[in-house]
Amino acid sequence: MKIKLLEDYPYLYETHLHTDQGSACGQNTGAEMAAACKAFGYTGIFVTDHNWGGNTCVSRELPWHEWMTSYARGYEDAKAFGDANDLDVFFGMETGFDGTEFLILGLTPEWFAGNEAIRTADIPAQYKLVHEAGGFVSQAHPYRVEPYIPEVRVFPQYADAIEAFNATHSSPLSYHHNDPEWNDKALALALDNSKRMTAGSDVHSTELFGGGMAFKRRFGSASEFCSAVMNGEDYIMSDGRYWRDMKGDVIAEIW
Repeated sequence: MKIKLLEDYPYLYETHLHTDQGSACGQNTGAEMAAACKAFGYTGIFVTDHNWGGNTCVSRELPWHEWMTSYARGYEDAKAFGDANDLDVFFGMETGFDGTEFLILGLTPEWFAGNEAIRTADIPAQYKLVHEAGGFVSQAHPYRVEPYIPEVRVFPQYADAIEAFNATHSSPLSYHHNDPEWNDKALALALDNSKRMTAGSDVHSTELFGGGMAFKRRFGSASEFCSAVMNGEDYIMSDGRYWRDMKGDVIAEIW
C-alpha cells in the first residue's frame, strides 16, 4: 500500500514510530520499520521509542550511557537503512509520566547521553531541559483512555505542540486504541491554547496507518523540521483517513 500525497505537499514525515529494539510493544526492527515507511511513501521518520518512564524493552537497571546505547539501537538500525535508501531518519523519544506521554524531537542520542538529568526530570523540568537544548516537545495522544493510563492529564503549558492527530485513533487501517473522538479533543486543546499541532501514526509494526505531516520542502535535519513547525511554516497533517490543514479542517481524503 502507498499513500496518496497532495501535489503541493510531497514530503511526508512520520513523527511517532516504535521499534522492537527500544519499545516492549514494538513488533519490528528499526530497519524493517524504515523499509516499510519508504515503500509506503514517507520522506522521513522520527523513531520515538518508549523511554524508562514508559513501555521500554531496555533494562532500567543499566548505567545511563549503557541504557542510552541500547535504547538508540532501533534508531541506529533505521538510520542505516535510511542512509542507504534515501529515507531521512531522525531520533526522537516518547517519554512517560505514569501514562501521560510526550514526544521529544530535535535532539540527538549524544545529547541525551550527556544529560542524565533528563532521567529524573518531572514534566516541567523536562520542558526546561529540552528547550535549553533547542528541542521540541509535543504532548502525545493527550485524551487516549486505556488501562495503562490511570487518568487523562493535559499539560499545554509544558509542550510546544499537541499531537492533534494520532492515526492509531482514526485510520481505517488501525484496530487498536481506535476512537476518533480522542483526536477531536486533542485538536480542541491545541486550538484553545494556541499551540502548534503535530500528527503521527504511533505505529508499532510494519502494518502502517498513514499518519504524519506533509510539507512543501524536504528537511536536512530534525532541528530544521522542528523549526519549521514552530515558525508556522505551511504543512498539512494526516489522521490516517483525511488530510487536514493547520487549523485541523479536512481538505482531502487520504485514500
